[in-house]
Amino acid sequence: MSQYSNCREVGSRHYNSGGGLQYLQAVAQKGLRMSDCIFCKIAAGDIPSSKIYEDDDVIAFKDIHPQAPVHFLIVPKKHIVSLAETQSADEPLLGKMLGLVRKLAKEQGCDNGFRVIINTGRDGGQEVPHLHIHVLGGPRPWKN
Repeated sequence: MSQYSNCREVGSRHYNSGGGLQYLQAVAQKGLRMSDCIFCKIAAGDIPSSKIYEDDDVIAFKDIHPQAPVHFLIVPKKHIVSLAETQSADEPLLGKMLGLVRKLAKEQGCDNGFRVIINTGRDGGQEVPHLHIHVLGGPRPWKN
């Protein structure tokens, strides 16, 4: 039995397979796809979505539990745990994602404005440990 039988490898380093913070940070730094991340699976096409946009870097799709008439997510294909885990090298990707907000919101019918939300970390309300932007809009009132 290998000394790494209960570990996952990231690059040449091994981490406990419990999916702890150290492992997640190592995966994020390498920009690797996490096999158990729902957004990585959606980006890879392994899980279907109501896709509204895709390129080499990002995918955008409608939220499965919309909180407004228009509610979609913009997700980088590179696995980044949260906004708090980004590096300076991620700034072009972050800029691209924010630039898509305006374009996609308009295409989806947000003519009178929209809300942009990036939940970050447990205390920030982030439920999926993969960076994503929520875009909500459409005629008021929205669901509570």
